[in-house]
This record gives sequence, structure tokens and C-alpha cells, in this order.
Amino acid sequence: MQELTSVGLAVPEILLPAAGVDPARWAVIACDQYTSQPEYWKEEAKRIGAAPSALHLVLPEVWLGSSDEAARVAEIHGHMRAYLAGGVFAPPLHGFVLVDRATPHVASRRGLLVAIDLERYRYSAGARALVRATEATVEERLPPRLRVREGAALELPHVLVLIDDPARTVIEPLANAARPTLYDFELARGAGHLRGGAVTAAAELAQIGRALRALADAAEKRDPADAPEAEPFLYAVGDGNHSLAAAKLSWERRKASLDPAVRARHPARLALVELVNVHHPGLRFLPIHRIVFRTDPDALLAALPGWFARAGVAASLEPVADDSALHARLAERRAATPEARFLGWVDGARRGVLALERTRGKLAVSLLQEFLDAHVAAHPDSSLDYIHGDDVLLDLAAQPRRVGFLLPALAKAELFPLVARDGALPRKAFSLGEAEEKRFYFEARRIRGDE
Repeated sequence: MQELTSVGLAVPEILLPAAGVDPARWAVIACDQYTSQPEYWKEEAKRIGAAPSALHLVLPEVWLGSSDEAARVAEIHGHMRAYLAGGVFAPPLHGFVLVDRATPHVASRRGLLVAIDLERYRYSAGARALVRATEATVEERLPPRLRVREGAALELPHVLVLIDDPARTVIEPLANAARPTLYDFELARGAGHLRGGAVTAAAELAQIGRALRALADAAEKRDPADAPEAEPFLYAVGDGNHSLAAAKLSWERRKASLDPAVRARHPARLALVELVNVHHPGLRFLPIHRIVFRTDPDALLAALPGWFARAGVAASLEPVADDSALHARLAERRAATPEARFLGWVDGARRGVLALERTRGKLAVSLLQEFLDAHVAAHPDSSLDYIHGDDVLLDLAAQPRRVGFLLPALAKAELFPLVARDGALPRKAFSLGEAEEKRFYFEARRIRGDE
């Protein structure tokens, strides 16, 4: 369908669990969540047991680098083959899926599950592609994802791709029409509700393509590019960039050995993603906090002012009494001096505000990431992790030899202009909701071709 091809989409063959499969056991949260909480994933394995589940088809990142990682990847590939052969899936759906997700925080977040053309995606710095990364891609994080992808018969999507559609022309009109229900159930562990409807009518698919084409044309006029090969900025990868980057890298390796005719229709050229309008009220932008493990908190905090001074930024630390005082002080300082950047820091029972001034417009997350990267590089025993949720960060940072930092949220309206102007933001610059609001694996698609 030309309307969709022009905007980098294709209509996929989507696999859903068969009627006899328990959807609440089948669905599991994105693999890049709860990376510092292995007990979450152990509890999931216990809850699901041997039942058919997406848990058996993905590698939770908490297990990356473990001694049994290779065995886990081999088991994943084996489960994929067994599920395809064993009647676990219903007959495929040729179409898109209108997804409606309720979470503990929002009543509805609508999205559209589509197949995106990896030829139109670039994750390199400064890329001027139709599909662009919103965060810096860490190359060393790709190999384990690549190992899963390259031996896989299936892909399961947790990637959320944002569109800048203030007039709500692409996804929202689909909610007004009756359509067959594909799934409708409560997610486990209080994560909310998941509902999916089939979008298969040719007229609807064509209209989606036309609406996206109009957004692309508007973006091209708003952000004219110097390079003749540049494309308008239509899609921003909001969640799952490293998984999408691994799919891209796998495709680049695979396509070199394919005949041109096979290359054009090969299923691995596509990736399942869920499109979400950045203006949807159910989409929340939250900060992703930082925590440094196995560090000397006094030395780390003492190094902050001098390091930032050398970078031309004025930094100061202001202790506060408790969590309530910390949140109140952060709100007060941010309202009074919006041109500065204010973060919270937590070290055991101590808390405080880190004030950064003379920032020349740089985001708080950019400034802090530069310092933390330098600190961890200089202290090989230390490690850095990325945490969703204030309470989780406060709990983790309460233990010895740890320092946590509370980041401010990025305003949704800033995202597309920032990425269009400056390229990808620092890794983990923002989160689309809390951990339990992340996309759950449910749908699947074959990615092995007939080459």
C-alpha cells in the first residue's frame, strides 16, 4: 500500500496467543525494566511456571552478563520454534492493532501497533532519518540483544515510537469506529488493563498513511534539512531504542547476502513497534533517576562542584532534613529560577538539592550524565544504573556506599524540537511513565525469511 510505504510502514502478519493460552500469564513487561531488582523477574518466573508465555521468548536485561546468558538465549530460540510448531499461536492477523492500555496512573493510553521499515531508521548521532533515536545509543549494549535477534524465529515488540500529532489525526480517529476485539484482559501484578482491536480495512489503512504523510510534510517545512538525502523527522523512538537498534544492525548484516528481490520483502527488514501520539493525555513523561553503586558518597559529592566549575557550570549542594523537605525544596527552587537546573541527591539518611547554574540551556540530565560517566570511568569498582520511580530510588540509595540522584521530568513539548535541533538526548533522558506502565509483550511476528 503506497500510502503506508511512503511513510515507512508496512502491514504485518501479527501472531497472537491462541484461545487456550492464559493472556495474563502470556503478557510480561518489557525486558529493560527492573534491572536492579532480580527478585521481580524471579517472581515472574514462579508466577508463570511452564505455561506458554512471552517470558520464555525474551531475555530480561537483569540477566545480561550472567554465567548462563548463552544458555538462556538458546532456550529462547528453542521456545520460539516450539511455540510456532505447537499451536500456541492463533492464525495470523494481517493488519494493525489499536492498543488501549490502562495503568495504575492513567485510564487510557492509545497506540497503534505497526511494522516500521528499518531502512528508514538511523540511530547514529546527527542522523536525519524518518525514524530517529531520542537517546544516545550505547554500542556495547547491542551485542546481547543482537545475539537474541539473530537466532530468533520471532520478534515481540516493546518499542514505543512517538509521533507529533497535535491535531490527533492518526490514532485517535480509530477509536470512533467499531472493530473486532483481539484481546481484552487484566494484566498481572496490578499493572492495569490491555485491550486490542483489529485495524484491517483498506480504507482505514490508507487513511492512516495519508495522515502520517501530512505530518511528514509539515515536519519537512518546519525543519528544513541542508543535506539532500535528509528525511523529515516523523517518528521519535521513545522506548526500546537499543532493541530497535539491534534489529537494525541485524538487518544490515543479513541483507548484504540477499538477492535484491528477497531483500525488498524479507520480514527482518521490518520491526513491530507501537506508535503513540506524544500529545495523548495518557502518555506521561517522567524522569529516569541515576544511582551509583559501590562508591564513596563523601568523595563523590565533594567532587561535584569542582568538576562542574571546570565545565563552566556553577554547582552547589544544599542539605535538607527529609524526603518531604527535599521534594518541597526542589519544587520551590525550580519555580523561582527556571533557567537553572535543580536535582535531588540521596546518600543513606542524607538528602539535598544539587543546584546547577550557568548551564547555557543544557538539560539537567545531560550535565549530570557527563559527570557520572567521568566518575565511573575513574572508579572501575563503581557502577551506574537507571531507576524508574522516586520511591525505588530512595529505597536503593538508603543502603551503604550508594548515591542516588533525582532528575526533573522533560516537558513533552520539548522532545521533537530538541531532537530535531540537537540530535539524540543522553541515554535514559526520560521515561514514558513508571516501570509498570511500560509496554507488555503480547503480540509477535515471524522474522525468519525463506532465503
